[in-house]
Amino acid sequence: SELITNASKAAPGSRIKLRLNRNSQGIFISVWDPAPTLPASKPFTALTLEDLDSAPSTWDNGGWGLPLVEALSSACGHHPVPSGGKWVWATLKI
Repeated sequence: SELITNASKAAPGSRIKLRLNRNSQGIFISVWDPAPTLPASKPFTALTLEDLDSAPSTWDNGGWGLPLVEALSSACGHHPVPSGGKWVWATLKI
């Protein structure tokens, strides 16, 4: 869902594509959108409970899902498409 959400936010109102494939390495998920901007995750920052209480907007502006995708996948990445847009992908071990 993170890859789909990012694609829909990158190209609101545009068509996006989802591909799913199962192979010997796991489940391959890829999502295409027409936007040229590449996905970017926020840098990891150690937070305390006090940080969360004092900065409620910390979690409101996105960017935290890609580290989860990276942690749950055996491989992930993105590549631009010469005709436009990009594919963002991840392989999940089964």
